[in-house]
Amino acid sequence: MDADLREHRTVGFMGRMSGLESVLYATALGTMVGVPIYSRVVRGRSYSIFGFVILAISLPGALFLHDRLDAMFPSMVPAVTLAFLFGVIAAAGHLLGLVRPRLRRPAFRFLVSIPGMVFVALGALSGLWLLLLAPVRLAFEAADATSTVAALQWLDLVPVAIVVLSIVTSMRLVDEVVRFRLGDDGPEEFTRMPVERYRRRTPEPLAERPLRIVQITDPHLGPWQPVRKLRRSIERLIAMDPDLVVLTGDFLTMEGIGTPGALAEALEPLNAIAGRCYAVFGNHDHESPEEVRSGLEAAGVHLLMDEEAIVATPAGPAQIVGADYRRRDRREHLGALLERCPRRSGHVRLLLLHDPSAFKHVPKGEADLTLSGHTHGGQLGTVSFGFDWTVLKRTAWPDHGLFGHGANRLYVHRGTGFYGFPLRIGVPGESSRLEVSLSKG
Repeated sequence: MDADLREHRTVGFMGRMSGLESVLYATALGTMVGVPIYSRVVRGRSYSIFGFVILAISLPGALFLHDRLDAMFPSMVPAVTLAFLFGVIAAAGHLLGLVRPRLRRPAFRFLVSIPGMVFVALGALSGLWLLLLAPVRLAFEAADATSTVAALQWLDLVPVAIVVLSIVTSMRLVDEVVRFRLGDDGPEEFTRMPVERYRRRTPEPLAERPLRIVQITDPHLGPWQPVRKLRRSIERLIAMDPDLVVLTGDFLTMEGIGTPGALAEALEPLNAIAGRCYAVFGNHDHESPEEVRSGLEAAGVHLLMDEEAIVATPAGPAQIVGADYRRRDRREHLGALLERCPRRSGHVRLLLLHDPSAFKHVPKGEADLTLSGHTHGGQLGTVSFGFDWTVLKRTAWPDHGLFGHGANRLYVHRGTGFYGFPLRIGVPGESSRLEVSLSKG
């Protein structure tokens, strides 16, 4: 076994802690106790429990990882300890900031909220990963397999690599043109369908004018998606000259809810194409319905709360049916909505539906194209490498891309943002223009 690692194992825990390490552990303990208590006094029981659970999941894993890194890099102990001390302080500052949530200035976002959330994600992943590795490590140590134990220590860096990859993926949107054709029929069972996807390049125009749709979904206005960033994303989407802009819910985070008028400011560029923009609520929008409603109205966006809109487009007339988010009784809800808004002859029929798992309740032939979000593309997968696989592949939630069920088509957008911790791994956000051929084939 490596001499430094053996010494690190055999020397008593308290005996080997430096003064700086003592400060780290004391700060972590103070955070674990102090943040929930302060949260309970100022904001209430629910948020206090939320903060405690987040810290209980992340801080032990972070401290275990710190312990492992000390063993691997003994000459860098002070620097590693300082970095982890900063992470604990940033996590505490972020959670304390959410006691009175609001969108913050860039200095707070970059020095507190973002590093704090990254540290929480790193700690949570590290705790799980090191726990899984522990039996393997102990088995090889018991067998005195020195070389294997030395090699295993490098696996401790896996959570660090994942978090770095996640940050890179989470910070960007991929510009795309996505092409597909509607159909008169299709698969009997719910099935993924092929699309033409052009990334960072514009394809040759189609012979037949398609319906051009831009979708904004799950922007989650907050530390990772400030007002200026969302405005820039929307301006780029408008430059794609869409016939329709559909917004399929989940506009805010806790910080966004606590900042009246921020959503209206972020969506303001949509006023330039007022009359082409339609929206529905997602699950988070029901946490602050009036703020979301007023923000959409100020941007010239037509909110469809279980109702329809008829709009003329360069590709022909469209009937847009907007379904409000429902957690229960979704089959009955969608059936009643589609019956109340019957198909109109000569119109392409679009359904806006935040949660794509409800698509299975849409009767065959009742919606030419359903547009959804909610899943953030699956969050963890191989989309960055050109493959469709994500961790949601075999779940009830369609993850991303195009699906068919009979003549019905469903497009699930990977999301304009994400909520909370930066855990997009191999599944980047999406900034796309859909080019939908209406002549069915």
